[in-house]
Amino acid sequence: MNVPATMRVSKLYGIRDVRVEDGPVPRPGPGEVLLKIASVGTCGSDVHYYLEGGIGDQIVTEPITMGHEFSAWIAGLGEGVEGLELGQLVAVEPAIPCGVCEQCRHGNPNLCPAVRFCGTPPIDGVFAEYAVMPADNCFRLPKGFTEDEGALLEPLGIGIHTVDLAHLKVGETVAVLGAGPIGLLTAAVARAAGAGAVYMTEPQADRRAFALEYCADEVFNPEDEDVVAAIMEATGGRGVDVAFEAAGAEETPDQAARVARPGGKVIVVGIPSEDHMVMTASQIRRKGLTIKLVRRMKHTYPRAILMIQNGLIDIAPLATHNFSLEQIHDAFELVAGYKDGVLRAMINIGTEDSKL
Repeated sequence: MNVPATMRVSKLYGIRDVRVEDGPVPRPGPGEVLLKIASVGTCGSDVHYYLEGGIGDQIVTEPITMGHEFSAWIAGLGEGVEGLELGQLVAVEPAIPCGVCEQCRHGNPNLCPAVRFCGTPPIDGVFAEYAVMPADNCFRLPKGFTEDEGALLEPLGIGIHTVDLAHLKVGETVAVLGAGPIGLLTAAVARAAGAGAVYMTEPQADRRAFALEYCADEVFNPEDEDVVAAIMEATGGRGVDVAFEAAGAEETPDQAARVARPGGKVIVVGIPSEDHMVMTASQIRRKGLTIKLVRRMKHTYPRAILMIQNGLIDIAPLATHNFSLEQIHDAFELVAGYKDGVLRAMINIGTEDSKL
């Protein structure tokens, strides 16, 4: 395998300051693989680092490579790796849990306090030509999967885990506040899981139109109507069984609580710009709501792959824009500004011809 000594890699130096430079190609250790990166999605959490320099107490203090939604080709095998072949296209779970803490042993690696997560300070991510990951984090993609679809399995996994937390029953009604990629995939998974009706809210006109065609029964605009009143009217005053907050806006957690029926559930997946969340105490107490917050995902890749294979969800339309690694600044400016109908801007780093 002809692997170069150096590669092109992006680094975030500060707010809106992302640069592409040369760096060394890493080498895989025992149980690891060298990956030739194919496609990487620009996630909302990456945008938080780009615009704000951090998320909560996770602050960028040194230059860091962002990126964690990705597909790649196997370019090198570390000692002891079996079941993977050179040149194989894989989707990659970006979290490396410790495997021995209480949360890991209880089957919740997404809650591991020692997790190493790609692109989360101080761990470098994968907006680069090569990266090293544990072989166990790599999932073979069936024939016919594109590089972009492989990368989008990560946000689809968030949607699957989000709906899992709701224990949604067939025929139950849901509201999804926010029609960005995570909100859309949450709504699509809820629909595939048997939701009886899906209501969404979204201020961007292009995203409202996309949501209506993609998975929603009705989409309400919070900029020109009272979306709580609209959802309550659509449900005959009852409210929805499950309200998913996927916008990360200041007002949306409380809106989710208000549209949930008594005894209903609120699942919060959005990441707010300010590190706090507000809900009206009397609302959540009197309704006896169950409130859960989403922390990434767990054990979703095999299910996500099957959902795509069986036609339960089409994730390809969410990859609305494509950029090279050298254009990464333009990609982030597009996503940060909600321009040109963008949902996911994909950074295409390698090609089929260049994989080896």
